[in-house]
Amino acid sequence: MKRLIVAIIAIFACLPASYARTSNTQQMLTLSPETRLEQRCNARAMGIVGREHRDFHPDEFVAYAFADPLVHGSSIKAPGGAVRSRGKWFHVSYECQTSADGLDVESFSYSLGSMIPRDVWAEHFLVP
Repeated sequence: MKRLIVAIIAIFACLPASYARTSNTQQMLTLSPETRLEQRCNARAMGIVGREHRDFHPDEFVAYAFADPLVHGSSIKAPGGAVRSRGKWFHVSYECQTSADGLDVESFSYSLGSMIPRDVWAEHFLVP
């Protein structure tokens, strides 16, 4: 999976910025509205955790690890999410509102919690 992500990033790095944005938008629009909303907000969660917590380097996010996300229109609450950083998982919850098309995040708030013990990872879909 990591190799695939690196390959995709390398391809986009070689393209003009406007093409990459257009292509990404077109790919996002092929997703169902609910999936698009969750993917966009999960990406925001990883990005903001990485920016606001300098010792974190998020590389995976699971919105449904401890509770199902609640979707209503163009908003989502993920009360039981988990984010992986440096091979360890941490509790995280967020609330996110996107534009009607699910492409732009309009508001976002989150709470980063404690480290998740390794012995419960498997039962919550968390991989090393």
